[in-house]
Amino acid sequence: MAATVESLVSYGTDSDSDNETKSNASPEKVDPDALAHLQPLTSGQTMSLALLNSAPEVAVKEAVETGVHLDPSLKEVTYNPTYETMFAPEFGPVNPYRSQQMAAPRNMLSGYAEPAHVNDFMFEQQRRTFSTFGYALDPSVDTTSQNSSNSYIGAVDEAEKKKGLTVFEVGPKKHDKRKKVQGGESDDIDNYLGPWAKYVDEKDGAKPSEEEQKELDEITAKRQKKGRNEEEAPAEEKTILHVKDAYDYQGRSYLHVPQDVGINLRTADIPDKCYLPKKQIHVWTGHTKGVSAIRLFPVSGHLLLSCSMDCKIKLWEVYNERRCVRTFIGHSKAVRDICFNNTGTQYMSAAYDRYLKLWDTETGQCISRFTNRKVPYCVKFNPDEDKQNLFVAGMSDKKIVQWDARTGEVVQEYDRHLGAVNTITFVDENRRFVSTSDDKSLRVWEWDIPVDFKYIAEPSMHSMPAVTLSPNGKWLACQSMDNQILIFGAQNRFRLNKKKIFKGHMVAGYACQVDFSPDMSYVVSGDADGKLNIWDWKTTKLYHRIKAHDKVCISALWHPHETSKVITCGWDGLIKLWD
Repeated sequence: MAATVESLVSYGTDSDSDNETKSNASPEKVDPDALAHLQPLTSGQTMSLALLNSAPEVAVKEAVETGVHLDPSLKEVTYNPTYETMFAPEFGPVNPYRSQQMAAPRNMLSGYAEPAHVNDFMFEQQRRTFSTFGYALDPSVDTTSQNSSNSYIGAVDEAEKKKGLTVFEVGPKKHDKRKKVQGGESDDIDNYLGPWAKYVDEKDGAKPSEEEQKELDEITAKRQKKGRNEEEAPAEEKTILHVKDAYDYQGRSYLHVPQDVGINLRTADIPDKCYLPKKQIHVWTGHTKGVSAIRLFPVSGHLLLSCSMDCKIKLWEVYNERRCVRTFIGHSKAVRDICFNNTGTQYMSAAYDRYLKLWDTETGQCISRFTNRKVPYCVKFNPDEDKQNLFVAGMSDKKIVQWDARTGEVVQEYDRHLGAVNTITFVDENRRFVSTSDDKSLRVWEWDIPVDFKYIAEPSMHSMPAVTLSPNGKWLACQSMDNQILIFGAQNRFRLNKKKIFKGHMVAGYACQVDFSPDMSYVVSGDADGKLNIWDWKTTKLYHRIKAHDKVCISALWHPHETSKVITCGWDGLIKLWD
């Protein structure tokens, strides 16, 4: 044990002696302030022990190595070197692989650029001259000898030929050119007689050729038509009867409700329980273009009326042979909407030719025509028995126009919407009607009062171009353009039912008609993919989906007396019956 102690003491004295010799050997002076924190504490000093311990120990190394030798390859320095140490010149062997260019002094990446006093304009002038003509003044040559060929670089011959002119000096002077033109020596431009003179071969007024005159007449006619919006003459109305006899042996027409179909169509009774349609049982063909809308005959539903983009309206049988009974021709453009009166003896049609026409369902005769030079988007008869002569139409000019069919005059205008009116639906025992528009709002009106008493518009709402009243009259199903069906209350407050939102189909951009099953169990709608979608009313779950049409399935109607018969129409020109 004693030997161990002695060896430790000797080791300490040896290290101390080594330090002394090192300190004596170093001739450099050390700043006394740098070692002040290493001096032992005196009784007069109040420095705390914690402050002393917080000083970095590496300061000793700075005292020892004084910062003169700092390896340039170091990535990390464990002490604070002085400014002179960090910026001292490097010493060591020369890199044998450095090129002469790399070893030369440089102040930029490509070498050493000497400062030169050159005017910016002169520099740009010589640069452009060199890029255009191939020569420029040599900046290294004395300016007194610039007349010689040695004062140019590049195409020296071209410089001598042009006498050293720059790009800014090549063209003729303005006053010389003006003198030439005024003197009539205009060799530059042929037939030029001055800034305001005409050309020699220029003519004052040339009569257009026959082809040019024809094009001008067409353009003028189009402008006049666009400006005046001329009222087009109504198309000639005619009808085609497709059945052999218009009347049976008792003198009854096809409007007579059949008795041999297995159910009572004369009453408004609804089936107790409805079921999902599973298969297609019939296809009505005859329209050459897409079908816009279909309507069932009032109360009985034994006839189906369809309007199409081929400008025709057709009446079909729903039962028995399911024939096409009659075709009504009288519109010059696509038919947009149709609507029966209460008895089904007459119906209104609205088309893109800006005409609304009243037709006799039995004879096919056009009774009267109505227009206000705007496109009607929807039309509805007033369902009251004592107001069957009145009907309203939603127009493209943001108005709802009310006509009297007996006089043919406009008796009221409802002008509050900010966009084209898409739908009109009567509610509350026909005392009120609801309208929707492209302005993304829903407005409720009292009949014959042109101020809406209810206005529903939310920032999240979209346009609702198809609206249907439920069989019990309590709900409005609105096809919204954000791919969902919204349900509004149809009594009093017209509040949105947030628990009844039907999703899962794609209808954005199409006014696909919605309908209810007669017992309010299901909601049906077409979509943009041609599918028939059926939801459960209580749970809002999508129960069934059928591929019904090749193009858009624009409308779906559930027969009011049948448990599972649904009629669909699409833009493929077909009308289909599903059961």
